[in-house]
Amino acid sequence: MIKLSIAENKRNFVHEGVPFFYLADTVWSAFTNITLEDWAYYLDQRKNQGFNVLQINMLRQWDASESDLNYEPFEYDDEGNYDYYKLNEAYFNRAETMLDMAVNCGFVPALALLWCNYIPDTWAAKLRDEKKMPLDAVEPYVRYVTNRFSKFHPIYIVSGDTDFPSELAIQYYRTALRVVKEESPQCLTTLHIQGRLATIPGEFLHNPQLDFYMYQSGHNSQFQPTAYTLALDFHSKVVTRPVLNSEPCYEQMGYSRKVYGRFDRVDVRRAAWQSLLSGASAGITYGAHGVWSWHRNGKRFGVTGEGFDQPYDWQSALKFEGAWDYGFAKWLFKMYGLSDLRPWDVVLKNTEEIRAAATIDLSAFAIYVPFNTVLKLNAVLDGYDITTIDLEHRRFAVTSVKTQDNKTIIEMHDFRADVLLIGVRNPS
Repeated sequence: MIKLSIAENKRNFVHEGVPFFYLADTVWSAFTNITLEDWAYYLDQRKNQGFNVLQINMLRQWDASESDLNYEPFEYDDEGNYDYYKLNEAYFNRAETMLDMAVNCGFVPALALLWCNYIPDTWAAKLRDEKKMPLDAVEPYVRYVTNRFSKFHPIYIVSGDTDFPSELAIQYYRTALRVVKEESPQCLTTLHIQGRLATIPGEFLHNPQLDFYMYQSGHNSQFQPTAYTLALDFHSKVVTRPVLNSEPCYEQMGYSRKVYGRFDRVDVRRAAWQSLLSGASAGITYGAHGVWSWHRNGKRFGVTGEGFDQPYDWQSALKFEGAWDYGFAKWLFKMYGLSDLRPWDVVLKNTEEIRAAATIDLSAFAIYVPFNTVLKLNAVLDGYDITTIDLEHRRFAVTSVKTQDNKTIIEMHDFRADVLLIGVRNPS
């Protein structure tokens, strides 16, 4: 069983003293929508691809796809609403079985406790008429969850997609974080915040009970540069913690706000590398449009709010090629020892899209180049072995490098897709 902790550098995770690259898949609706047989098949597929974390909503995901299954976390009151004081034991029994299966396959569960639609005043709560969770129901619910599931050493994602709109809403998350650390101080905690949000309330920023930062660059086609702008922001917070993009654009997700178009494999790969090389180097989360909502052809998709286009059937979405690209990123981090990357302002180009990062001792560096160009770097890199990696076909090539006027010039490569340049200092 994997038991994560924070590295001494406060920038990444470790397991038994070894750097741990957080590679998550988004399967928010698992506990309500997935049969045990499908769950076993899914776990085997993602394990083969190198994933090691699963982001799951502890409660029903508000925009999950319609399902023939009938698993609910709470009993119902006389008016047909959740009775938040009455937990459905059968639901949590099944969730425990699913987590046991996941942990035995080598996954770390990352459990979202309070998605924003359950909390008063949040942006999602305003779109829904459903009864919200009473504040005094939060502590017994969170205490039950932690007492039951902390044996799996999960990460507890205290909030889900929230915007921290009021003191009342903050009080919900304050209570949940306190209870988690009272009951399970060994488990890591974080906050999943609304897309494009760059700040969290000061009390959480300075709270030692919060272990790492999550942000999301999200699914709005106009704001994809937040993959790197938010990474830089959280990397430079006054309190240093590991940073990761917990919800970049999902593969084949329709653009939010009902804008026509979908994010393809190249889009999601770009979001990953721009995040990883801009300060969010602790890991990355992948999402496939159809897996996170566990969609089946012919079923309704909950488009309330963001207005995404129809998902693919989950069995088709599970085979999207981008998942292998994310697994390849994890493999490269391990192969080249990139666990302690920091943003590196070295690229001489009139664009922010090219991202560079280096280890703190400059023993290794990585540069993501989305479109082919002659690359000029404000550094002399004569002592490095540099490899060009074609990210589309996962091919490795010799790199043409020269030095001129104390600058390094890397000529255009022959690939037609985005590439990653990795340099390792020659020990000789």
